[in-house]
Amino acid sequence: MAGQGKDQDVVAMILEDHRTMEELFRRMRSVEADREAARDEFSALLIAHGEAEEAKVYGALKRFRGVDDDEVEHGEEEHAEGNEALLKLLEVDDVGSDEWDERLEDLVKAVSHHLDEEERTILNGARENVPDERRAELGAAFLEERERQLASDCGSIENVRKIVGK
Repeated sequence: MAGQGKDQDVVAMILEDHRTMEELFRRMRSVEADREAARDEFSALLIAHGEAEEAKVYGALKRFRGVDDDEVEHGEEEHAEGNEALLKLLEVDDVGSDEWDERLEDLVKAVSHHLDEEERTILNGARENVPDERRAELGAAFLEERERQLASDCGSIENVRKIVGK
């Protein structure tokens, strides 16, 4: 089916999650928004997204010429940094306090850096060097793992602590 593969393109799915994360950053910064709900939604998405990338996408992309293996490994390190910054924000009780704002900006900085780098290096390499059919297969695997993570309450503070190792 023409067009169906595009819906499952792993690059497009990852980019869509990135845009959602950026929107959630705006909501977490906004005094008019339900910042706690935005944080909880962000937490679940960040963990599910990162775990799915590492479990289903990164390893497969390393097999393709034109996808930088070092950048893939660096992406995993940046996931860990983002997860640690997320945990610090989750540990703030007073949403909107100075501590909240400070830790939110640390999280935004860590995650935005990763999104930018991943899009420029890993995802551009995947778009140019990985066949459409393989990107669709990876998209299906990514989506399945992401949904499994979301269903398991992956963004809970207890689970984030376990992932971070604290």
